[in-house]
Amino acid sequence: MPKQFILLLIFCFGFQLNAQDLGFKIPDYKTIEKEINDKNSKFFYPKLMERLVKNDTLLTHDEYSHLYLGYFFQPKYNAFWTPSDEEKLQKYYTKEKLEASDYDEIIKLSNNSLTEFPFDLRQLNYLAYVYHLKGDEAAAKIIAFKFHSILNVILSSGDGKKCETGFHVLMVDHEYILLNLFEIESKEQSLVGNCDYLSFEKGVYNVDGIYFNVEKMLENERKALK
Repeated sequence: MPKQFILLLIFCFGFQLNAQDLGFKIPDYKTIEKEINDKNSKFFYPKLMERLVKNDTLLTHDEYSHLYLGYFFQPKYNAFWTPSDEEKLQKYYTKEKLEASDYDEIIKLSNNSLTEFPFDLRQLNYLAYVYHLKGDEAAAKIIAFKFHSILNVILSSGDGKKCETGFHVLMVDHEYILLNLFEIESKEQSLVGNCDYLSFEKGVYNVDGIYFNVEKMLENERKALK
C-alpha cells in the first residue's frame, strides 16, 4: 500500500470508532428491506439518501445502518463497482506529495466517484484528507464523520470471529480498508461458505483471521450472471 494512503488512514483514525463498544447486532435484512421501502418509515431510503448526499451530520447510527445495508437492495448496487475516474485518481494515490494545485481536481474526482457510489470509503477518506490539506477543516470533519459512521455500521454488524458473526460489507475493498485502519496485514483470502476469511500470520495478532459476510455480494454476482 502506498505510504501516502497509510497517512490518510492515520489522519481519519483520529475520529473515534466506537461501534464495538456498543456490541454488535447481526443485520435483519428482511426488516431492513421492509423499512427502507415504507414511505411512512423514518428509514424510507430516498429520504435517507437525500440527507446523506447533503452531508447531514444528524443522521443516527440506525439511519446509517439502513443506508449502508439497505444499499444491497438498490438497483444501482454492484458488488464489483470501480470508479469511472479510477485511472485519473490513481496518479494522485501514487504521488509522494500532493501539490496545492492538485487539491481541487482531486475534490472534483472524489465527489464524482461518490455520486456514482455514496459508500466509496476510499474516496471519503481521501476527500477528508485533501480538505484537511487545503485548510478546510469544517469540510474535512464532515466527510470524516461520514467515513467513520459507515465504518461503525460495519463494525457493529458482527465481531468477525466466525462466519455466523462476520462483518457485513458492500464490497471486498471495504474489508481491506477496515484492516488497514487497524494496521493489520492479511496473509491469504479464502471463501468459507458465505464469508470471506482473511487469515493472518500466526502469532502476530490475537486472532488468526477475520470473517466478512459476503452473502449479499454473492447474491448480487449471481443476478449479474443471469
